[in-house]
Amino acid sequence: MKNIAVFASGSGTNFQAILDSIESGHLKANVTLLVCDRPKAAVIERAERNNIPTFVFYPKEFPSKTAFESLIIEELKQAEAELVVLAGYMRLIGETLLSEYEEKIINIHPSLLPAFPGKDAIGQALEAAVNETGVTVHYVDRGMDTGPIIEQVSIGVNIDDTKADLEQRIHKVEHELYPKVIQDLLHSELMNNK
Repeated sequence: MKNIAVFASGSGTNFQAILDSIESGHLKANVTLLVCDRPKAAVIERAERNNIPTFVFYPKEFPSKTAFESLIIEELKQAEAELVVLAGYMRLIGETLLSEYEEKIINIHPSLLPAFPGKDAIGQALEAAVNETGVTVHYVDRGMDTGPIIEQVSIGVNIDDTKADLEQRIHKVEHELYPKVIQDLLHSELMNNK
């Protein structure tokens, strides 16, 4: 069974979807660590309810990104994490973490990248009045949502969609897609040879 670490900053719905998928037997993995950069985030309670170790830090208490990422690497090694899964982690990954876990960090983003990178992708899509958006799972690189795409699913945008409507449909797709991609990656030859 492979070990994964999940990074999240908010309520943790994708984190929960991963746990549910493990519970149902669809995802054969162990979540051995939650990393969170917001000490009051709801995702921490989800981890505690499921007896998952957490590393919670407050970035402003560190002199640099390198300083807190070095500490995160120690935690990841202790947790024997083989894959780092970003699930609503609202912080760019720095050079320290990227070089240590090259091609072992993935992210899920609520748009069809390269369209609408960065914050509020759903709002960006509605503002642009596109008739299609979606969900992308990609490897993390040095840019913002610019890493190689692993899988995408498109979602139609209805003319009368509110942000909440579209968000709900996107989350539904994310919660099915992310555990599936994680399972595929963890059990692929590519991952086993790295």
